[in-house]
Amino acid sequence: MMGGSADLNPSTHTNREGAGNFEPENWGGHNMHFGIREHAMGAILNGMALHRGLIPYGGTFLVFSDYMRPPMRLAAMNALPVIYVFTHDSIGMGEDGPTHQPVEQLMGLRSIPGMVVIRPADANETVAAWRIAIGRKKGPVALILTRQGLPVLALDKYPEIPAGVPLGGYTLADSPAGAKPDIVLIATGSEVHLALEGRDRLAADGIQARVVSMPSTNLFASQPDDYRERDPADRRAAVGHRGWRHARLEIVYRPAN
Repeated sequence: MMGGSADLNPSTHTNREGAGNFEPENWGGHNMHFGIREHAMGAILNGMALHRGLIPYGGTFLVFSDYMRPPMRLAAMNALPVIYVFTHDSIGMGEDGPTHQPVEQLMGLRSIPGMVVIRPADANETVAAWRIAIGRKKGPVALILTRQGLPVLALDKYPEIPAGVPLGGYTLADSPAGAKPDIVLIATGSEVHLALEGRDRLAADGIQARVVSMPSTNLFASQPDDYRERDPADRRAAVGHRGWRHARLEIVYRPAN
């Protein structure tokens, strides 16, 4: 692996300790300092992928992905195995204000043909996402990571995570055995924790809820119809979001069949 960030290593944590910097005095270094130029970083990553023999990656804030849209589209069109690490994804306002707040970027990335976008909910989903990104031989992968810290979903409580993330969407927490859920809560990224909290509150009112984590709509769309119709589509109710429209979760109620 070889890569770095657009002068944001302290924030994106893309610098690999002990790997050395790639520079005239050290051609064997694995860390690249691209500078504040996302477009050039994207083009360089494409060149590295075309050369083969490397797994190139580059990081920046999600909102700045717009600057590198052309090379990303070229990577998708040419099925280049490039990994993008986009951090500071949040519906909340960060310390840098609205200029650094991603709004439409997530939907834009998901709409690029050939691009796989993964928005993990915690550290364990992130591990699974990295495994997918490293193992993907054709086409780029964009990892969408949060600005704030998140609770860790313990594997002993949620053992479905490692096998579920590669499917794009999976049941994270279900209603009691044998009980059909009254509502299905679908969420991605940091909002998964809100959905889990909502499930507990609904249970207190006697409403059984299923929580579905949907880290990748792209991967989920590629699953067989029987899986997509069975899990998570309950067709009773759904909670999710469309991009960051109105910067909130959109709630959609459907009448029971």
